[in-house]
Amino acid sequence: MDPDPLRQFARWMEEARAHALLEPTAATLATASRAGRPSARTVLLKQVDRDGFVFYTDYRSRKAAELAENPETCLLFFWVELERQVRIQGIASQVTREMSEAYFRTRPPGSQLGAWASHQSAVLPGGREELEQRLREVTSRFGSGPAPLPPHWGGYRLVPDELEFWQGREDRLHDRIRYRRTAADASWTIDRLSP
Repeated sequence: MDPDPLRQFARWMEEARAHALLEPTAATLATASRAGRPSARTVLLKQVDRDGFVFYTDYRSRKAAELAENPETCLLFFWVELERQVRIQGIASQVTREMSEAYFRTRPPGSQLGAWASHQSAVLPGGREELEQRLREVTSRFGSGPAPLPPHWGGYRLVPDELEFWQGREDRLHDRIRYRRTAADASWTIDRLSP
């Protein structure tokens, strides 16, 4: 294992991509309300660097509301074909508007229009037809794209303070390596955990 968990994650992500897994960047994002009620959903990792792990969403969604109440969060990558899992805990906060705009411009035009048409997590009293009507209105406004970044849409960066790498082994004697950030000097403490 690399002494730096971000380099270790980059290595495992590269190996997951090399194995042509269906969606190696898919991760379960767990959040909790201020009252502690948990929820989880799948997001796609769009960037990882020295500053953390970045994903994008509608700022009006349930996940965004929960992150506003309680920024403590967790990402979980599970690559079943490789018998590997990575759990990442930390604090999430919104990225800059400029960063969100730069990423939004890389999205296909249909996805850009969809970000305008959908109010993620909100009830659709009119069913699917209501959503399709919103898309027609947005398409009428912006054409077939590209569309500008909506004010309600952007990214989050999870700054990790703990990462755990799990490698499956025979007889359930799995390898579990945990990295925890040391507050004093921002270095990482590494522990092997019992499976």
